[in-house]
Amino acid sequence: MENENFETFAIRTQTERTQFDEHSTPLYLTSSFIFQDAEDMRASFAEEKPKNLYSRFSNPNVTEFTDKIVKMEGAEAGYAFATGMAAIYSTFATLLNAGDHIVSCQSVFGSTHTLFTKYFPKWNIETTYFKAEDAENVEKYIQPNTKILYLETPTNPAIEVLDLEFFGKIAKKHNLIFIVDNCFATPYLQQPIKYGADVVVHSATKLIDGQGRVLGGVAVGREDLIREIYLFARNTGPAMSPFNAWVLSKSLETLAIRVEKHCENALKVAEFLESHPNVELTKYPFLPSHPSYEVAKKQMKLGGNIVAFEIKGGIEGGRNFLDKIKMCSLSANLGDTRTIVTHPASTTHSKLSDEERNEVGITAGLVRCSVGLENVDDIIADLKQALD
Repeated sequence: MENENFETFAIRTQTERTQFDEHSTPLYLTSSFIFQDAEDMRASFAEEKPKNLYSRFSNPNVTEFTDKIVKMEGAEAGYAFATGMAAIYSTFATLLNAGDHIVSCQSVFGSTHTLFTKYFPKWNIETTYFKAEDAENVEKYIQPNTKILYLETPTNPAIEVLDLEFFGKIAKKHNLIFIVDNCFATPYLQQPIKYGADVVVHSATKLIDGQGRVLGGVAVGREDLIREIYLFARNTGPAMSPFNAWVLSKSLETLAIRVEKHCENALKVAEFLESHPNVELTKYPFLPSHPSYEVAKKQMKLGGNIVAFEIKGGIEGGRNFLDKIKMCSLSANLGDTRTIVTHPASTTHSKLSDEERNEVGITAGLVRCSVGLENVDDIIADLKQALD
């Protein structure tokens, strides 16, 4: 199956069939696994043979899901987690020691920001942020104790696009571990490992599930790094549930076709918003007006499903818009079949100060729209009546 296309291996990568000859992978809802004899048990625990020991370590459903993401990202190995944040925290906790330093893009998910600013300093791990518009000067932030270069692209929620090829070269030059959160793009639109990423993390809760059902996270990348992440996770316990893995593996079978439609709808929504008189600014990677449009076209197949826009009237304008929405959902999630609108300043990024929000491009009137799979005319009609 090595030479098959994305859609084919997303569907055809499966666990070995049981004696029942099932066509679709069954659920393996078991906490543990049995051994044939003392030698089988000894050899399995010594890792002399590949075998499931305990579902905190591995499980057939979780392995199937992970194997698919590994293939999709062009990685060597992977490990799946209960949530996206479990994947991010475990990756950092594994690879960092007290006294290490992180260089990160300033526009990151709110919980990642909290890790960097509230929890890691307790263990003498510091983070220096750089702004997306100052990316070409990132080297001035690298210190002798810098261990990790970290970024999201597109970023959440400001939809900034960072040049993966540029950062891959910087990381290699300074011998840094390059970690990319690829959640907004999915492996269908973008593969950071091609550009030098060592580890790629996802919240599988978003477009990978795509239907707003289950939580999940995954880290894939270099085999030596993933081995260490696996050992950390096996001992600390943030494992993915077999049921969630089963759901997510089925979701991957339709990832390509879903994401294509999400992107088609999102571009039409972005074009509508850009032309609306009550919208100050619209950001979408595949709009020619996006400051990193050329970079987005170089590294992404399509523009993703997230559109950010600035409503005139600031925080009140944002709240008024949400109150007028009829069809679209008001939720903090994204990447669902259903279109979701979020006002980050009062929700997902409310823990940040006004100054911190402005630093990462979250203005008072910024709205994040996760464009779903409804008929695009209905999505636009709802946005239009709320804006009007």
